[in-house]
Amino acid sequence: MARASTTSDAFNAVAEPRRREILSYLAGAERPVGEIVAALGLEQPSVSKHLRVLRDVGLVRMRCQGRQKLYRTNAEAIRPLHEWAATFERYWQHQLNRVKERAEAMVRQGSPDLNSPDMNLAPNLKEK
Repeated sequence: MARASTTSDAFNAVAEPRRREILSYLAGAERPVGEIVAALGLEQPSVSKHLRVLRDVGLVRMRCQGRQKLYRTNAEAIRPLHEWAATFERYWQHQLNRVKERAEAMVRQGSPDLNSPDMNLAPNLKEK
């Protein structure tokens, strides 16, 4: 099956690292293109193209203030991305809870040094 165009799907649009960087930067406040260019160190034509893709899929909104175009994130359109990522957040939270429980159990058992290299809080993770 052919991959969807980056202009038709939010997931494909954010697959590009520079677009994620732009979204992260816009999360703080509404900003003009020139400020995005300066802050991220990208070329203006590149930023404009990325903003166009993000607008086309609805992840950012634009408004004009005089001759200036201001961009901001569209939180509602980002919701599906957040919900999908939350699936994995629950997994990692479960793993962190297991590590915490094991550490607390070791403290209760009187383990002398939690920073000891002998202490293995994550037995399923192997060093390479």
